[in-house]
Amino acid sequence: QVSLVESGGGLAQAGDSLRLSCAASITTFSINAMGWFRQAPGKEREFVAAINRNGGSAKYADSVKGRFTISRDNAKNTLSLQMNSLKPEDTALYYCAADRSWSLQVKPSSYDYWGQGTQVTVSS
Repeated sequence: QVSLVESGGGLAQAGDSLRLSCAASITTFSINAMGWFRQAPGKEREFVAAINRNGGSAKYADSVKGRFTISRDNAKNTLSLQMNSLKPEDTALYYCAADRSWSLQVKPSSYDYWGQGTQVTVSS
């Protein structure tokens, strides 16, 4: 079983930066793809970014491309999301997810493990 715990959310103003972190309870070497998703009130959970096992390949949603950067540190069993140039529409509960498969999936149903989420609120 894998436990994922997110941190780093909070309040920000438009244009600010935040960095989210996700700590995994077991070595991330045993997890293949990892990703970030978000869910705003009344909306479905949506893909934000994903990264492969060695960090050499990443995929981003068009809405965050160029502003967000996903990274992972397998030695520290952590996943991060650097969020720059934040916009009010980035406001959501952000989830860390882990997938045993090798490919970078964008569907939430493809991921095997989930954290509880960390709230990001961006004001204009």
